[in-house]
Amino acid sequence: TDVLIDKETDSLIICDQDNQRVVRWSRRSGTTQGEILIGNIDCHGVAMDEQRHLYVSDTRKHEVRRYQSGEKNGNLVAGGKGKGGGLNQLNEPHYLFVDGQQNVYVSDWNNHRVMKWDKGAKEGIVVAGRQGQRNALTQLSYPN
Repeated sequence: TDVLIDKETDSLIICDQDNQRVVRWSRRSGTTQGEILIGNIDCHGVAMDEQRHLYVSDTRKHEVRRYQSGEKNGNLVAGGKGKGGGLNQLNEPHYLFVDGQQNVYVSDWNNHRVMKWDKGAKEGIVVAGRQGQRNALTQLSYPN
């Protein structure tokens, strides 16, 4: 489960994985409950780009989606072709990083690799791992 701070709204964005939702929780005093931003999602990682798009990994659907403020369905940016090890697939994506060009880096947990998905790409590029689960410096084991 992951969390980030949205500085513009002074709130926490939280992957509430067991409740299958992403919630926003204000950091202002007196807040007693969160607000559901995205429901029915087995989220594990969240990231936000400079334009405040929210990126969320879904370990059940093996994909990463980008959401604009108020959007409920989002746009597919990585995976989405079912569970697998192909360059267009993920297998339980966990944590995310989004760079200044909106390229998405994904820890592809069950494939023991880290993938980079360029903005608009249909396939990712393996940037770390790829040699199976072991402990050599060319390999990763369930990367977070």
